[in-house]
Amino acid sequence: MTIDNRIQVVLIDDDPHLRQALSQTLDLAGLKILPLAEAKGLAAQLERDWPGVVVSDIRMPGMDGLELLTELHAQDPELPVLLITGHGDVPLAVQAMRAGAYDFLEKPFASDALLDSVRRALALRRLVLDNRSLRLALSDRNELSTRLVGQSAPMLRLREQIGALAATKADVLILGETGAGKEVVARALHDLSSRRNGPFVAINAGALAESVVESELFGHEPGAFTGAQKRRIGKFEFANGGTLFLDEIESMSLDVQVKLLRLLQERVVERLGGNQLIPLDIRIIAATKEDLRQSADQGRFRADLYYRLNVAPLRIPPLRERGEDALMLFQHFADEASARHGLPPHELQPGQRALLLRHTWPGNVRELQNAAERFALGLELALDNNAADGAVGMTVDVVSGGLSEQVENFEKSLIAAELARSHSSVRSLAEALGIPRKTLHDKLRKHGLNFADGGSSHTDDPD
Repeated sequence: MTIDNRIQVVLIDDDPHLRQALSQTLDLAGLKILPLAEAKGLAAQLERDWPGVVVSDIRMPGMDGLELLTELHAQDPELPVLLITGHGDVPLAVQAMRAGAYDFLEKPFASDALLDSVRRALALRRLVLDNRSLRLALSDRNELSTRLVGQSAPMLRLREQIGALAATKADVLILGETGAGKEVVARALHDLSSRRNGPFVAINAGALAESVVESELFGHEPGAFTGAQKRRIGKFEFANGGTLFLDEIESMSLDVQVKLLRLLQERVVERLGGNQLIPLDIRIIAATKEDLRQSADQGRFRADLYYRLNVAPLRIPPLRERGEDALMLFQHFADEASARHGLPPHELQPGQRALLLRHTWPGNVRELQNAAERFALGLELALDNNAADGAVGMTVDVVSGGLSEQVENFEKSLIAAELARSHSSVRSLAEALGIPRKTLHDKLRKHGLNFADGGSSHTDDPD
C-alpha cells in the first residue's frame, strides 16, 4: 500500500493530543494531512516522487525521528523532513539538521511557525520534483532518439507522440506494417512510463494455437480441461503492475475478443475453470498490421473492441515514407553489427546510398537491419523489392533497357540521390561523387538535374 499523492503532509507524533492539535492547524490551512502515531513502515509507503513533506517528533517509542530521517533519505535524499523537538533535544535537532533535516521546531511553537515551515518545504518539494521531471523528459528524449533512429518529419512526430502517451495510463493501439518496429515502440512506451519497474510481457497472438490461446492469456485452474493438472497464471495476470504487449491482435478469435473487451473495461481477469475475479493494474498495448475498422466492417473483428482500442492509436510510418532515415538507420545497424562481430566499420559509397534510397523496403526496418548485417560482414549489398517477409534477397533492383541505358539511368539516380542530401556547394557534391566539378556540371546538364535541388543553381558555384 502506498500513501496517496494527494496527501501533502504526513504528521507523526505519539502524543494523541498534540497530534490532533497540529492536524487541526494544518487542516484549517487547507492542507491534506495524514496523522500517524508511529514512524515504523512509513518509508515503504512513500514513493520516491511523493509530492509531500514529513513532520515528525524526535522522541517516540519504536522508531524515533532521527531513525525515520535516515530511512527516508536513504530512499529520497531530497524529501523535506521537519522535526519537532523538546527543549532538551535542541543539540539533537542540530545534529539532525546536519544530517539533512529540512527544519526543526522547538516546543512550544506557534501555529504560524509550523505553517510557514511546512509551506516553504512544500514549495521546495515542488521545485525539486519539477527539476526531476525536466531531467527525465530530456533523458527520455535522448533515449527515444537512440531507440527510434531518424530525423524525418514522421519519426519526429512519432517520438513526440510516444513521449506524450507514455506518461498517461491510456491503453494504446499501434498500427504498422510488418517489420516496422511495433515491439520497439511498445517497449519505449513501457520504459518511459511510471510502470517502468513493472513487468513488460510481450505475446504474439498470431503465433498461438487456437487451442491454447485462452489458457495462455487468461490462465486456468486445475481440471479446467483435459490435461490441466495444475493452476497456470496467464499472461495478463503475470503482467500485473506493468504492461502487456499483444501483437497481431487481428488474429484473435471472436470468442477471445469478447473476453479481452471485458478485461479492458473492468480490469479483472478470470482464469479458465475458475470463479474468482482477479483485479488487474495493467496497461494493454495492442498492435496490428491490418485495418481493424475494415476487419470490423467485414465481421472478422468486433467493432466494440475496435472502438475500445482505438482511443489512443499510434501509427508507425513505413520506411519508404522516411526518406534519408534509411541511410541513417542502415549505418547505425551496420556499425552495431561490425562492433558485435569485431570487424572494422564500413562506410557507404555513393552508389550504395543511391541504391538504399531507391529501394522501397517492403520488409521495413527488419529488412534493412538484415541488409546492414550482410554489409557489415562484407557481403554483397543485395536487395529484393519483392520480399514479402522482410528477408533480404539476392537480386539488385535494376531498370529495364540495354546496358548503356541502365548505366545512364543509374548514374542519374546516383547524382539525384546525392542532390537530395542538401550539399552546401557544388564542390562538396563533386567530392561526394568522386568526380571533378567540370564533369559534374556536364552530367547535371545531360541528365536535366539542377543544383537548386540541393540549395542553389548548378551554374552558380558557391565556392
